[in-house]
Amino acid sequence: MRDRNIRGNSFFDFFSGTTNVARFFKKKNYQIFSSDLLYFSYVLQKAYITNNQELAFEKLVKKINCQTNSLFATPLQKIVEYLNQIPDKQGFIYENYTPAGNRMYYSEKNGLRIDAIRQKIEDWKNESFISENEYFALLTCLIETIPFYANVAGIYAAFHKKWDSRAVKKLVLRPIEFVINDKDNFAYNIDSVSLIDKISADIFYLDPPYNQRQYAPNYHLMETIARYDNPEIKGVTGLRANYENEKSKFCNATTALQELKKIAESGQYKTLIMSYNNEGIMPEKEILTVLGKIGSIELIEFDYTRFKSNSNGENSDKKFIKEQLYILRK
Repeated sequence: MRDRNIRGNSFFDFFSGTTNVARFFKKKNYQIFSSDLLYFSYVLQKAYITNNQELAFEKLVKKINCQTNSLFATPLQKIVEYLNQIPDKQGFIYENYTPAGNRMYYSEKNGLRIDAIRQKIEDWKNESFISENEYFALLTCLIETIPFYANVAGIYAAFHKKWDSRAVKKLVLRPIEFVINDKDNFAYNIDSVSLIDKISADIFYLDPPYNQRQYAPNYHLMETIARYDNPEIKGVTGLRANYENEKSKFCNATTALQELKKIAESGQYKTLIMSYNNEGIMPEKEILTVLGKIGSIELIEFDYTRFKSNSNGENSDKKFIKEQLYILRK
């Protein structure tokens, strides 16, 4: 960043996803604004971005017997250890996403573990034993644990027909590490484009979808565990039947360019950075044309190993793709 003379004190993570980028800049003491259409991302944002303290879980620690083998365990570690010992419980995940529901996302045992932990967290919230920040922190522990036991190839659009070795191991909940800085940070569960006249930040960072595949169906199971709303589901893979409000316009070449133009023109920033690649649905020439009308544009490219899930079609023989950073200065 410094070698490109990109400076500032505030950062807007436009497509926050797993919050990795926002967390990186929060650790560097930027004020963070983050947003995403998916609720599971909002849960992570609340735990990592807006929360700015080590959580004490005072009411809950008094309520339950949190025994631990460590003398130096934090309150969160004690709660996580307690949750790892509660009895199994049937629920929506066991009934629909394990062999009990004719799907192989999780083993039956781990489906019971997920349901038990998720229901217990919700019970604690409803009984006012945990604060809002504590609720999102515990949900984040679960959301970030479950991928390690999922019988999938990275995303949840389909499951393996045979068990991956990691998927048959017993699920053990993992604590998260809090990220703390001295700024007021903000998180949103909304289409970020609707925020461009409300948020001013030195740096806007965009990492939009590269292709026509919507993120919502790819991560539907994380969304369902985060919401735990017993949704109507459909098909062999149990997709959420309705995700109309979670569709991104960046998954269509025409509307993606229109949205990019809107953000670049109307956004309140000093520098806009967009991460993309040379096979994205927005052509490089048109991106440069759109951004070039707003200010000075720089394109940085570097080779990146192609994901297996993106190895089909006319470019299947290419081992690398070109990752791109478009840097726009108004």
